[in-house]
Amino acid sequence: MDARQPPGRLRWWQRPWIAPLASISILFIAFSLPPYLSLNPERSRVPPPDNFAAYYPLLVAHVVFGSVALLTTSPQVWPWFRQRYPVAHRLIGRVYVLGGVLPAGITGLIIGAVSPYGPLARVSSVLMASLWLLFTVTGYRMGRQRQYVEHRRWMIRSFALTASIITNRLWGVIAFLVLSPQLDTTFEGSEKMLTWTIAGLTTWLGWVVPLLIAEWWLDRGESARHGARRPASVVRSATGAA
Repeated sequence: MDARQPPGRLRWWQRPWIAPLASISILFIAFSLPPYLSLNPERSRVPPPDNFAAYYPLLVAHVVFGSVALLTTSPQVWPWFRQRYPVAHRLIGRVYVLGGVLPAGITGLIIGAVSPYGPLARVSSVLMASLWLLFTVTGYRMGRQRQYVEHRRWMIRSFALTASIITNRLWGVIAFLVLSPQLDTTFEGSEKMLTWTIAGLTTWLGWVVPLLIAEWWLDRGESARHGARRPASVVRSATGAA
């Protein structure tokens, strides 16, 4: 081990999940963003609800600002980058919050409340956007107050919801493959009910599962830190070692 490397600190190449996370985020944005940059409502992947003309402009804003949030996620959750470039970490963090999550979350609240995919998807979208804003603002405040442990915990929750847009699409594929053969039976031939059911399942699973994983990861890390602080005599006593 390099003597200059502080104990417990891993090198950049010892975080193998960073590159896949960044790559998936870039590929997802490259696929999702271009249709909305054309400003052509006919290229929208989400049908606008009736009697709400502002839906498409708000949807475009939500997608653009959400892309900013997703692009800035990877360097922010990369410990090596945060430790080596603290000034860049703070600057990118401000972009993530002010140029990404806040405008994307506010527009998400509005378009989520009038989602064309039914009441189950509406409740999920509004709740997710509310928690996204809450976690991010709380994490930002903790950082400003130099409470860095709490800042990190709240921002990890925020990042989990940011990345949930990707898992949402994965659940959508799974739900379609499982439920579409039941169109003529369970859904009595109603494509609308099938679509609403798939959308309801994917919107809930898309953000709840990543958030639960984030909470598990945080609790696991907290337990590991507490265990590391226990005196050796206590550990030997608990394990029955001599």
